[in-house]
Amino acid sequence: MTNNKPVTPESQNTFNSVIEINNLSKGFAEQQVLKNLSLELHNGENLVILGKSGSGKSVLIKCIVRLLNSDYGTIKVLGENVNELKSKGLAALRKKIGFLFQSGALYDSMTIKQNLEFPLIRIKKKLTKMERNKKIEEVLENVGLANTLDKMPSELSGGMQKRASLARTIIVDPLIMLYDEPTTGLDPVTSDGISALINDIQKKYKTSSIIITHDIECARATADRIIMLKDGEVYLEGTIDDFENSTDELIQSFFKE
Repeated sequence: MTNNKPVTPESQNTFNSVIEINNLSKGFAEQQVLKNLSLELHNGENLVILGKSGSGKSVLIKCIVRLLNSDYGTIKVLGENVNELKSKGLAALRKKIGFLFQSGALYDSMTIKQNLEFPLIRIKKKLTKMERNKKIEEVLENVGLANTLDKMPSELSGGMQKRASLARTIIVDPLIMLYDEPTTGLDPVTSDGISALINDIQKKYKTSSIIITHDIECARATADRIIMLKDGEVYLEGTIDDFENSTDELIQSFFKE
């Protein structure tokens, strides 16, 4: 099976790097989760990170935004060394990064409009109320939730909640998107819709993205490039076709059904 994404200039690995990771290591107690891991995220691409549970996928992206502190190695995001940033610099950098948590992390006590307005007020402080309202409406339209402004998260399906979380993430115009298992817990049709939305966001908002997933269909639909992790290290890097055609036993266990 070949990649479902069209070949474009944005999907041919001719980018500058927006994230550069070198020799990253992270452990907890006596468990070493990441081991001298090195990778790059190119400008404008969707990079899918695959791996079994415990391979270090989610720890990796949490280290990128310093929700976790790495033990060793360097992480450069948009040219800045994440581990050397003080609180103010780290906060400023995080405003340029959208992080879609696996749970979605919507505020249960707020309407969808209020969920989207909250980061706008904090980050886009110069916007007028009218400008905020317009941006909220535009973003909800872009994720297919135009009529949900006054709904509570509990009134939405799982797929709609994921879309609302995406809307809240992209409303502040991040340069980089980090997706942590974006299709987990969703039915196949809804998962396909979220994968398509990830591609739409890449195109409309010119984002560079890391997509953590174990969903092979999501990987097929979204990946410009794939990295497989095993025991905290890069096991294989390549295109979807490289993985589909691999005779490696571990790769086949993911891709051959």
